[in-house]
Amino acid sequence: MTDRFAFSKVKIVPLLLLAALCLGMLSGCDSGTGSSSSSTSDTSASSSSGGGGQVTLTFWNWVTGVDKAAAEYTKLHPNIHVNVINVGGGTNEYNKLYTAIKANNEPDLAQIEYQVLPTFETTGSLIDLSKYGANDIKNQFVPWTWNQVSLGNSVYAMPQDTGPLVLYYRADLFQKYNLPVPTTWAQYADDAAKLHAADPNAYITDFPARDPGWFNGLVWQAGGQMFSIDGQSWKVNINNPQAQKVASYWQGLLSKNLIKAEPDFADAWYHDIGSGTLATWISAAWGAGTIKPNAPQTAGKWRAAPLPQWQEGQYANGNWGGSTTAVFSSSKHPKEAADFAMWLNTNKQAVEEMIKGNAIYPASLSNLDSPLVNGPQPFFGNQNLGILFKDASQHVNPTYQWGPTINQVYNDFGDNFAGAVNNQDTLMNGLNSVQQSTILFMQNQGFNVKS
Repeated sequence: MTDRFAFSKVKIVPLLLLAALCLGMLSGCDSGTGSSSSSTSDTSASSSSGGGGQVTLTFWNWVTGVDKAAAEYTKLHPNIHVNVINVGGGTNEYNKLYTAIKANNEPDLAQIEYQVLPTFETTGSLIDLSKYGANDIKNQFVPWTWNQVSLGNSVYAMPQDTGPLVLYYRADLFQKYNLPVPTTWAQYADDAAKLHAADPNAYITDFPARDPGWFNGLVWQAGGQMFSIDGQSWKVNINNPQAQKVASYWQGLLSKNLIKAEPDFADAWYHDIGSGTLATWISAAWGAGTIKPNAPQTAGKWRAAPLPQWQEGQYANGNWGGSTTAVFSSSKHPKEAADFAMWLNTNKQAVEEMIKGNAIYPASLSNLDSPLVNGPQPFFGNQNLGILFKDASQHVNPTYQWGPTINQVYNDFGDNFAGAVNNQDTLMNGLNSVQQSTILFMQNQGFNVKS
């Protein structure tokens, strides 16, 4: 899973302006979010090895299967060796990258999640991949992902995977309690009330206060924007009307005790999705790969449906998660690194290695029809989830824009929402608090800010 997913409105802004907007960037950076697998102690930057024009590229990446893809690339390019290193996923990698940038000692390439990409782009440490033909392969990716990695004609990373939102639900429980599969959020709330009335130990879902990427995906679906550019300033709108609507909705469910309030991806949460305590999980395409190994006893009982809508008959969607492959300007081999980044995320076999290794949902259009993400899935009652995911991805709002301090925003979300789920505050007040703390943080870092 690579969580935890746009520059479209920034395209009118010159790069020099972006740099001016992001003064003090490195000193304010802390962390993103993500998951990790095994690691290795070798964290050296790029180097030339051997003779005869041999090139060694260093790639920090936490997705299982990338090493196999890199080995295949070396078969096709015998003079290039890609040293794939897992220094830890998400936060762990980013902290090391910030340190490496200060020392001008970055790896050649690194995996960077969509929400954190603007932070790195505005440091000036990423290579513009358009110099190496990146725009020539634009049409090979899910369209909305290109807005996440591009700035005008400049391209700062290659889309790797995505996380369009869907609703996973226990079909057996919905049948047992005669609950309709909800198509609107109003129907979802009705189901929550009926389920809990029928079984006080059962809940429609949980609210993960410490996982703001989940909440942000729902704001994305509702059409909210936390950041935008206004002239030569960043405009901060964390508590935008759509975010307030989403917060109010979930506050209502929390206040009525119709949903649980527990951290996701923890032992208690895994128990609840396996025991039937939680009847649904609002998650991304990669969520299927989380349910299956962690609730094996529920095989055949789960299904997936489009995310409930605010208005019947509409289909708007958000994204939760997904990563990119970026090349750093300190690389001694930028051309080779750029070529590998583009190949890795468009070559069918390479992308399939990542699908098999980490169950990623690819940004590569050609891989959306791969048997690895299509066809009947016995665990999900032989439902073809690939068709649902593809449709969900096509409805992700393409204009969503991330701000330059998302690490701070997410940390503050978690702190403030924790009070709400403990009945000490409300989610709406939490939004207002994050609005103010974000403005103060950005101003202290030297950003030009409007609210």
